[in-house]
Amino acid sequence: MSRTLLVLIALAACWSPALAETFDPARWEADIAKMEARDAKTPPAKEGVVFIGSSSIRMWDLPKYFPDQPVVNHGFGGSHLEDSVYYVDRMITPLKPHAVVVYAGDNDIAHKYTPERIRDDFLKFVAKVHEDLPETKIVFIAVKPSLSRWNLVDQVRATNRLIAAECEKSDLLTFIDVDAPMLGEDGKPRKELFKSDGLHMTDAGYQIWTKLVQPEIQN
Repeated sequence: MSRTLLVLIALAACWSPALAETFDPARWEADIAKMEARDAKTPPAKEGVVFIGSSSIRMWDLPKYFPDQPVVNHGFGGSHLEDSVYYVDRMITPLKPHAVVVYAGDNDIAHKYTPERIRDDFLKFVAKVHEDLPETKIVFIAVKPSLSRWNLVDQVRATNRLIAAECEKSDLLTFIDVDAPMLGEDGKPRKELFKSDGLHMTDAGYQIWTKLVQPEIQN
């Protein structure tokens, strides 16, 4: 076999359209086990609202923003949408929520997942939730525009368009667009909505999200 052919084979083996990294959902096992232990010690309300997804969920002070509502925070920071799919049976199904709020896709895009792959993971999430909870409402918060990942805004918006289109197909799916509300007059993310890292949100950011999510999770 020629040297040129060997090089071409090697390049083909390494190449993918998005050059996406590969992650094992089991890397979150310790975090999931901690949440299960917490729930066992202080059982959350059944038929409430489960919030799941990445750090924007994990860092959301739900009792502060949704007082006197049966909300449960099952966010695990740094996760991808596929990770939430993987843990549906442990983080969502046992609580039989009437609604699930999910935020993920931010880290997926940063790790070069394509919008189509993230859309497909969303559909897998929906299918897995509805397998045992066919009447549960699923609220997807759009991938947010952020200061630190502004260079990825085209992929962010492409992902949001694909998922929004899927949500339009079912009364049980709701897409919450946070893009425009988080932008300033210059068309860029508003600085006061973000912490110093330019990615995670301040209270001002969560106030916007809460106002948009609240009407969608009423029982």
